[in-house]
Amino acid sequence: MMRVRIIKTAKPLQAIRKYHYNHEDVYGFRYTREAKIDDYSAQEINNRIENSNLLRLVHAFRANGHRLADLDPLNLTKLDPLPELDPARYGIPESGKSFPLAGILHIGKTSDPTISRENAKVETILKHLRSTYTGRIGFEFQHLPSSAERRWFAGLVESYEKPKYSVEDKKTFFSLLSKSEVFDHFMAKKFPQLKRYGLEGSESMMIVLHTLFKEAGDAGVRDAIVCMPHRGRLNLLTDILKFKPEALFHKIKGNSELAEGLPASGDVISHLAISTDLERYGKDQPLHVSMLHNPSHLEAANPVALGKARARQMYLYEEGTEKDCYIGDKVVCIQMHGDAAFTGQGVVTETLGLSNLPHFTAGGSIHVIVNNQIGYTTPSMNARSTVYTSDVGKMINCPVLHVNADYPEEVAFATSIAYQYRQKFRKDIILDMISYRRLGHNELDEPAFTQPLMYKKIRGQKSVPLKYEEQLLEESVFSSKQEIEDFRKGYYTALEEKLAISDNYKPEVEAFKGKWENMIPTTKADVRPNTGVDVEALRQVGLASVASHGVSVHPRIAKYHIENRVKKLESGKNLDWATAEALAFGSLLTEGYHVRISGQDVGRGTFSQRHAMLVDSETERTIIPLNHISDKPQAKLEIANSHLSEFAVLGFEYGVSWETPNRLCIWEAQFGDFFNGAQIVIDVYLSSGEAKWMRQSGLVMLLPHGYDGAGPEHSSCRVERFLQLCDHRFDVAGEPKDDNPNMHVVNPTTPAQYFHVLRRQMVRNYRKPLIVVGPKALLRSPVCTSDLTDMGPGTTWQPVLSDPIFTTPESHDGVKRVCFVSGKLYYDLIKERSNKGKDAEVAFIRLEELNPFPTADLVQEIAKFKNVQDYFWVQEEPQNQGAYTFCAPRLQELLGKKLNYHGREPLAAPATGISKVYKKEQAHVISGVFNF
Repeated sequence: MMRVRIIKTAKPLQAIRKYHYNHEDVYGFRYTREAKIDDYSAQEINNRIENSNLLRLVHAFRANGHRLADLDPLNLTKLDPLPELDPARYGIPESGKSFPLAGILHIGKTSDPTISRENAKVETILKHLRSTYTGRIGFEFQHLPSSAERRWFAGLVESYEKPKYSVEDKKTFFSLLSKSEVFDHFMAKKFPQLKRYGLEGSESMMIVLHTLFKEAGDAGVRDAIVCMPHRGRLNLLTDILKFKPEALFHKIKGNSELAEGLPASGDVISHLAISTDLERYGKDQPLHVSMLHNPSHLEAANPVALGKARARQMYLYEEGTEKDCYIGDKVVCIQMHGDAAFTGQGVVTETLGLSNLPHFTAGGSIHVIVNNQIGYTTPSMNARSTVYTSDVGKMINCPVLHVNADYPEEVAFATSIAYQYRQKFRKDIILDMISYRRLGHNELDEPAFTQPLMYKKIRGQKSVPLKYEEQLLEESVFSSKQEIEDFRKGYYTALEEKLAISDNYKPEVEAFKGKWENMIPTTKADVRPNTGVDVEALRQVGLASVASHGVSVHPRIAKYHIENRVKKLESGKNLDWATAEALAFGSLLTEGYHVRISGQDVGRGTFSQRHAMLVDSETERTIIPLNHISDKPQAKLEIANSHLSEFAVLGFEYGVSWETPNRLCIWEAQFGDFFNGAQIVIDVYLSSGEAKWMRQSGLVMLLPHGYDGAGPEHSSCRVERFLQLCDHRFDVAGEPKDDNPNMHVVNPTTPAQYFHVLRRQMVRNYRKPLIVVGPKALLRSPVCTSDLTDMGPGTTWQPVLSDPIFTTPESHDGVKRVCFVSGKLYYDLIKERSNKGKDAEVAFIRLEELNPFPTADLVQEIAKFKNVQDYFWVQEEPQNQGAYTFCAPRLQELLGKKLNYHGREPLAAPATGISKVYKKEQAHVISGVFNF
């Protein structure tokens, strides 16, 4: 047997070593265990030298054996002979010669007298290699860069005899397979027109999940976070995860899966989810499994699951229950995939790219591909450009196990190996379970239209449960066929009983429990909470935000960032945007709320404005000053500079926001339009997650926006897209109603407003996504500042800001034109107003909050102006973009008069890329307002 020595003070991966050396580890996690394989003895080295040809043959089997493995249950793949596996290629005879094994090949315990740890005949060696590497499991691990991992794999798979499962184990496998098949047959009979995406042909998926849960529970894992597509979801929910069949039937009959009275629209059955304790798994306590809701956008749930798994580990750490742990010790992320989607969906590779990154790793995810060998109707040859669907995993040096799904015990064995690898090395691993789909993509589809030969083969194939039952009868695990039939009939009868009572089923409120019990499902309270903070406390937080703690910072940061902030804080005047943000973060930390901000270059900030991390100019040691506000234990600010991804990272942060309501989660785009790579997350999670699933999220998106000549990209964050997704009612006139917006969209124009809107995310008693149309030019603008008193006690967020030069009824009377504006254009307009001498005639009302539409505040502002001749909406964006299309009809209804538009003409692109044209357009937007 190989000798493995685990170093308790584990060294992390090379990529993470640099992180630990340079960066302050906010949570103190140790990342990856490194298995230390003892060095080869002198005799083993000598064996390898003298028998190098045998070593080359063994290496060839390890690297290429999977290409001849019996992996396809349909036997549709023609396996050509591999010259690499021919012993003659290496000058090795098929029989007659003996070789030493030590240092070359691992062979486990055996009663074969021709084998010892020191010596074996060549025919025995060849039989062992072929049995190990060309059986029903194919191993790919020779591409791994770590010799320790390669040797661990070789030692494990070559030393182990196939596991001998107990009668109890086999009956458990039988139960899972048979219940899945009975469930599918029951559904087909009772609901023949239902698209249920059954598991027929891939029933061994149930063995995979059972084995993973068992391995995790035995290892002391407390939580499993699972995401999966629609195939087999209902089977898994009802047969393992304790989802009540009567609840499923209640939903199928057209009823809501959610309790009465909740403001929710619900979702389809193939997106159902559950959070449950499984008493059958786990040591000291049940294994808690969270099956996440899944949208129909394939693989979009992957980063969400990864983020939730990471956040669950952080939560355990913050609660003090797991202080000294490796990341992933108590939480495991299991990601289920379809074969065509795993290759075709870019979010898969984006999420894989997160797997070993600090602030994003969850200690290794287990990826399970339920490989039907076909997409909807697309065969593998058209679905990918690689040999295996799993090949994209090699971008992160991920080991792969392929297994023939027609053999449940082989599936269980491969799954166990996959979990052991993840547990030892804390890295991702892929299990490619190759199966088939007995019916079409859905049960109403005819697959023989496009794959007649494949489906001729499938329709002559015995089902996986039936083949396994025959095996167990041969092994006398069951005494008779009648015992099996009784089990099947018993489960079918139980389902019929659940169907009979499903009309009386009443869903319960599940969302607001545990950590979320203080959150409410509607916005009936704390709509505009007091977000101000004691001024002296804010000053101390601000000073702490630039305390260097012995770090030798760059001279320009020392002068322009640290010294300037200290001066402004001491005076309490003219605080800039980044300072207000630091005050919001720091004040929340002192109140016990954690803060996490991620995105590309967020530590410094795209515009070099934040500097929440200070880097030593000599050593590159990095600290986060706000994590040292007090000597006492405090909540933490996590700065997560991400890789160059939007889809996966935004999905990850959404998953983090799902886990706990006491963490302010922020994703910042480098420029506002960078969010468009993550549009799917916004569509199916951020804007509609609460409506579909009653799962709140307080995720904040910071999107730098503003026209400054940057061209078609990097000008607009396309606020119109977010507003189009908002569900705020259109008929704003009449009696006000209680609003429950799906998300908030704001365009703050002062640092104090930004401070208040960030704090509002946490201090109120519900969570909503927040879209911040953030500034670029205003970050250091001398006219865009706030005083500490603007953030002091009694202050709060203001959805509408009045024009500050009109303070008395008399001053309002002289106004001829009222302009509604949102964002940084306001400052250009008031400067032009002063230059033109129109101060008394033109008033500007700022809409700081666009959704929910601030009807009551606007009514109050509009009423101040009695002698207005006309009203304008003014914006920098083209007419078909920006907030105009959302706000105009609502303002028109409030005014009862015509609302004029002033801004750029409609345009296909967000902005022109011609500088002369831009300057002319901008001048027209600014000066044209005063032409009357």
